[in-house]
Amino acid sequence: MAGNFKNANPFALKYAFYISLTATAVLLLIFFFAGLRPYWILALFFLLLFAIAFLSLRAGVENYVLRLIKNVYKEVSLLEGIRFTGNSVSNDLESLTSDIEKFARGKKIEIETLKIREEYRKDFLGNVAHEMKTPLFTIQGYILTLLDGAMEDKKIRKKYLDRANKAVERLLYIVKDLDTITKLESGTQQVTKHPIDIIALIRSVFEMLEMKADKKNISLIFDRPYIKEITVLADHEKIEQVLVNLIENAIKYGHTNGITEVSVEDLVKDKVIVRVTDNGDGIGREHLPRLFERFYRVDKSGSRKEGGSGLGLSIVKHIVEAHGERIYVESEPDVGSEFSFTLQKIENTESKSTSELN
Repeated sequence: MAGNFKNANPFALKYAFYISLTATAVLLLIFFFAGLRPYWILALFFLLLFAIAFLSLRAGVENYVLRLIKNVYKEVSLLEGIRFTGNSVSNDLESLTSDIEKFARGKKIEIETLKIREEYRKDFLGNVAHEMKTPLFTIQGYILTLLDGAMEDKKIRKKYLDRANKAVERLLYIVKDLDTITKLESGTQQVTKHPIDIIALIRSVFEMLEMKADKKNISLIFDRPYIKEITVLADHEKIEQVLVNLIENAIKYGHTNGITEVSVEDLVKDKVIVRVTDNGDGIGREHLPRLFERFYRVDKSGSRKEGGSGLGLSIVKHIVEAHGERIYVESEPDVGSEFSFTLQKIENTESKSTSELN
């Protein structure tokens, strides 16, 4: 736009020449038929008219275009904050073109972001509805069956009420996880860091999940004997939740008679990395980028049988990131999966002195 109207001079020169040439030609015919001879007057007339026409056209065009530019800046509220200089056609057209191009680029990115968010919102709402629909229909089905007369049979009544109660527990589990992840995302649930022995914490989680592991005959083990404690600066409750979710998933999706192995290794001077490895079916590479999304399931039918809210890994990711750390996943089909996350390490002497201060 600015390039096509660099300034008003070419336009004014062109049409001033046409006007002057036409008027001079008409005057020449008049001179010819009137028998007048002083043709130098024609040359003077041409030059004078050309100068007047050029200046008039140039001023008129510039005033007209500048008025249009001013109206654009005035009417288009999207360009608020951009000052109209009114210096020249060239400068203001270039400025306007640049502003509109920046605005268009910004709006394109904004529209694409809104589309992604809208798709995410639809997907999220659909997933929430789907996750809640199953237990709700289950509860409704058992209650209606009882109301239709099954309530008179004590055995059926107890069995159906127990099943309805399990469905209610599943609903509460989903709602609790939704509440947790909402608080983590909004920042209302703060992370309180204290020195903790990560080895002792892992051992306590092993004991907590021992019965679940025994049902599938899965061994919960360390990669090596840990004699000394390894102290990290973290929120005890939140990191326990991370370990429970990861180890529980390893049990769920690990092979029967398999193992779930946990290791704690030095990563850099003040960082350790905690690895949770299973020898299950593994996860396809195409699923890995979306694995920490809310309600994302690799195998929907398999995951449904195993239960869970579908929010566990998303909560794990938020907790780890709330600590200022990172979480990783590596997996290979038919081999197994490894989830790992970093934590800030502190020396035992520092840990003791910090504990004493607290």
